[in-house]
Amino acid sequence: METSWATFGADLHLELAGNRGRVALERVLREAVQTGRLHPGTRLPSSRALSRDLGVARNTIVEAYGQLVAEGWLTAVTGSGTRVAERVMAAPSPPPAAPAPRAVRYDLRPGHPDLSSFPRTAWLAAARRAVGSAPTEAFGYGDPRGRPELRDALAGYLARARGARTDPERIVVCTGFTQALSLVCAVLAGRGATTMAVEEFGHASHRRLVTGHLRARAVPIDAQGALVDAFGDADAALLTPAHQFPLGMALAAERRTAAVRWAADAGGLLVEDDYDGEFRYDRQAVGALQALAPSSVVYAGTASKTLAPGLRLGWLVLPAHLVDDVVAAKLGADRHSGVLDQLTLAALIESGEYDRHVRRCRLMYRQRRDRLVATLGERAPHVRVTGLAAGMHAVVELPCDVDEADVVARAARRGLAVQGLGDFGAGAVGGARADGARADSARADGRAPALVVGYGTPPAHAFTTALARLAASL
Repeated sequence: METSWATFGADLHLELAGNRGRVALERVLREAVQTGRLHPGTRLPSSRALSRDLGVARNTIVEAYGQLVAEGWLTAVTGSGTRVAERVMAAPSPPPAAPAPRAVRYDLRPGHPDLSSFPRTAWLAAARRAVGSAPTEAFGYGDPRGRPELRDALAGYLARARGARTDPERIVVCTGFTQALSLVCAVLAGRGATTMAVEEFGHASHRRLVTGHLRARAVPIDAQGALVDAFGDADAALLTPAHQFPLGMALAAERRTAAVRWAADAGGLLVEDDYDGEFRYDRQAVGALQALAPSSVVYAGTASKTLAPGLRLGWLVLPAHLVDDVVAAKLGADRHSGVLDQLTLAALIESGEYDRHVRRCRLMYRQRRDRLVATLGERAPHVRVTGLAAGMHAVVELPCDVDEADVVARAARRGLAVQGLGDFGAGAVGGARADGARADSARADGRAPALVVGYGTPPAHAFTTALARLAASL
């Protein structure tokens, strides 16, 4: 169809190419207003005149004007005609810049699983079963604690695999550990708590989250884990007892007992971050601290390491006296977590596929750990590798005269992402140690410079090259 032009106002042209329907007319008028070609207050032709100029049915013009009036682009006043509405005209946004090419080709930073190992086939099968059998009410607004199918499945799994003592009524499903910790901290602050003891090495993001609600007190760590005696008069303590992040030791049995005793005597609360408790290589996995004192320990677990962070599925096992307050906080945060993934995870656990997947991943990560140790032993014998008993990362201790930042920079020039131990120290977010001193880096804490190397992230085909680049950087 031949292009048609209508002229009105100060030499302003309206072009309809091909499609002469109402939607096309609305689009070109809207664009003319958005780009400033039609200024606020400009009077438009009558529907009769524009119909004649464009060769379009008058009803089409009337409907297009009416739609744009309803959207606020135009105004129509009896006796005054149709005009461009008065509005603040924002300058057109420039086109987004092309993203810079990614310099990182290989990633050995800790805290991430191998995403290529996600059990797609089993997940899809579980999703089909879950959606097909779900009651209709499951797709509405539900219990803030989460779907009962998942809470039932988790109660059985945690008792079997992690030794946790609970019942489904005390489980709250969250969108990952970040939300779980945020809910607990908000509830504690609302109850008058002021201080949480936090291990001096850990995720900086977790410390920042804590300090959004409470004062964080950094607790020193030795070969047996966190120094429980340094909790002092804190109201709560955040621990990684099964596998300290990032140093790698398990909290010694006597420290576990001491932590539970501190909670009982001081009326404190222990928050157990069991981020990768399923992955133990030297013996049976260390059981959950929560089993020793269910009334004093909040157990926090997640599917981020066993499956994938993108699922945003985590869970809290709560003491009975915290359930109502945490549920209320969850209700205010996001009402409830996504239903479809909850139902699917429940089906995956109940079918046994989740356990089988965890066993496969445990074997895979153990083999990767062994390859890491062998490669560094052969090509970088001057370093010492620790924290090997569990998890998906290890600590590579460097000679005392080597600078962490220099090694990280050398690795980056080879397209390899790694992190120094100093990134995880309390000083990274300005935390205060329990003894009043500052922990500004791993060296300030008296520890040797080190890298925290995650061997879970690279897919299998890239792992050998990533190790070679790490060895070259060392």
